[in-house]
Amino acid sequence: MKYTLLASAAVFGLVAASPLKSEPKGHEYRREKHGDRRSPCPGLNVLANHGWLPRSGKDLTLEDIRFASEHAYNFAPGFYDEAVASVFAFNLSTTDNPTKTFNLDDLASVAAHDNIEFDGSLSRNDLAVSGDALHFDPDVWRPVSENLGLGDVGKGDKGCKGPKGGVVTAEIAAKARAARVKAAMEANPSFNSSKLQTDGSPGTTALYLTTLWDDKAEGAPKTWVKAFFEEERLAYREGFKTPEKVKDQAYFGAIFAAILAVKVDL
Repeated sequence: MKYTLLASAAVFGLVAASPLKSEPKGHEYRREKHGDRRSPCPGLNVLANHGWLPRSGKDLTLEDIRFASEHAYNFAPGFYDEAVASVFAFNLSTTDNPTKTFNLDDLASVAAHDNIEFDGSLSRNDLAVSGDALHFDPDVWRPVSENLGLGDVGKGDKGCKGPKGGVVTAEIAAKARAARVKAAMEANPSFNSSKLQTDGSPGTTALYLTTLWDDKAEGAPKTWVKAFFEEERLAYREGFKTPEKVKDQAYFGAIFAAILAVKVDL
């Protein structure tokens, strides 16, 4: 998705060491049912799957996005404001009140492509390749997961030993992102290397790291990343809880800069 749709700064925390082991009351994980809407953005789908956003994914307002992102992720007030504004600016809403509300799947429409959604997603295929940039694609995600080291999760091998072995660092994430973009460019003859794509791709990587970053571990725990992408679930059972430290634009910007600082082959 477009960088401005994920973070309003450059583009659209402290986590307790003791696992919470349970989900907040009223915010239990539940996948969408028939008729519910979801987006190409895992972070928004996670919020709907836990009821921080309306579980239907329909008729969402700016206030809904503010409430959900602040209470679930402890994003600073207004973090997503520019992102939401871009949905209305590009006339993407299909609701009965298209200047005030939108549905999650509006973000994956043909009109959204190259406006807020772009080629080279970590977990979705390119629109020109599959005709579907909305749904999770296991074939796209598999090599990304491998490059992030998520195959080590739960196996007790060297990939999960030590504070760095069990987390996704900025360097690991940057290299996995670059490999995915390179693969997408090879698979998609019409791959669009626009400013939206070149800014948005590292921006979305910085966003998921910002969302899941554990300051004490100096990275995003692999179990949390795996749940976030593969189940579109917050890993409350694995120890995640809403961070005490506010995740603001400066926090996001520091991670974004760390992503850009990694030398990659693109």
